[in-house]
Amino acid sequence: MADQELLRRITADPEIFAGKPIVRGLRVSVESVLSLLAQGETVERILADYPGLEPEDIRACLAYAHAAVARDSLDTANAGRSLTYSSAGVDTDREERALSGLIRQVAPTLELRRGLGEARLPIGFFANVLDLGNNLGLAISTDGVGTKLLVAQMMDRYATIGIDCIAMNVNDVLCVGAEPLSLVDYIAVQEANPHLLEEIAKGLARGAEVAGINIPGGEIAQVKEIVQGYKPGYAFDLVGTAVGLVRLDRMILGQNLQDGDVIVGLRSSGIHSNGLTLARKVLFDGCHLSPSQYSEELGETIGEALLEPTRIYVREVLAMLQSGVEVKGLAHITGDGLLNLLRLDSEVEYVIDSLPEPHPIFALIQQGAGISDGEMFRTFNMGIGFCVVVAPGGAEQVISIARSHGGEAAVLGHTAKSSERKVLLMPKGLAGIGHEFHAVR
Repeated sequence: MADQELLRRITADPEIFAGKPIVRGLRVSVESVLSLLAQGETVERILADYPGLEPEDIRACLAYAHAAVARDSLDTANAGRSLTYSSAGVDTDREERALSGLIRQVAPTLELRRGLGEARLPIGFFANVLDLGNNLGLAISTDGVGTKLLVAQMMDRYATIGIDCIAMNVNDVLCVGAEPLSLVDYIAVQEANPHLLEEIAKGLARGAEVAGINIPGGEIAQVKEIVQGYKPGYAFDLVGTAVGLVRLDRMILGQNLQDGDVIVGLRSSGIHSNGLTLARKVLFDGCHLSPSQYSEELGETIGEALLEPTRIYVREVLAMLQSGVEVKGLAHITGDGLLNLLRLDSEVEYVIDSLPEPHPIFALIQQGAGISDGEMFRTFNMGIGFCVVVAPGGAEQVISIARSHGGEAAVLGHTAKSSERKVLLMPKGLAGIGHEFHAVR
């Protein structure tokens, strides 16, 4: 939309911008700046009348106006329907159907090893565990970073994306009660760009340091015909495979959950590495925001908020396991959100009585496209990156340990006997079964 057309819209429909806070703490509102522009005032005159106001502030006001108009238009277009992860391009239902065929083919390979190397779990848990003998198991898991890589390309910032790769893998390995030991990476690139690879490596090294693991090797593949991205020459994919060690008689699978066990949620650092396709669809395509655009709601640019590294929970969770607290279940909250609790191996329901305030980025996404609460909690972590289920009486110690490692934690709810495995989000009136949340009738 051209600026003149935008200013016409401001004059015709000022309610779109009502209530917008002041600019960078200055005593002038965004609405006032937009109104002056709509009345024909020049940028130079506005800057002269408001000491401290900078040209970038004017640009930020115009960018906000573009976004507000886009949201208003999107609200009109989406009246009666809600944007979903599927309509953004990630069909999770179809993925499940496709996955079932893949598993049907590879599951029989579990029978090919007995004794040494035998898989102790079926496919589908956060990580599997291979029998090493002498009551020792090798936990193994693999994951990537997804389309968060595209945001890194849009921002031309790659130094933290490796942290996400480490986090997505070691947090899964933790979920069987294992201590992560090592990770190997696979980087597929459009071109062997020295600057890009060194920046990615900085994040991998930092993530390894936080997680207490090593990176003994990896693979770089130049596949220009396959890998495409936002920035020519900088397109890449990043995947890791992590291993850890666990005593077979101490694996934590959620198999002993009972009525009244306590669910503790560990705070996420933000969006982490799931739901970025929907986030990009809403913020960049729908609201026409720029990754480099500063947001007062976020206190940083849109891109910075989306690139906030996934939190690594290794040190605090290992401390919990070593503290004597009866830890009965561990769940990494990624895609599917709190529905990941259903991966634990007990026939119970998870009653969530209290939810933390989600990070501002989630509200920006939800309001930007009128997304339902059910879809938000199905797609994003909504402020909770990891769950620890403990016996009654252990919650306060777990929370204390999390805080001692610089994290936030709180009791979310409890487990309850049930004939149906489900997650109940009581504050939202939602019940989650399988891979979806529905309103409670």
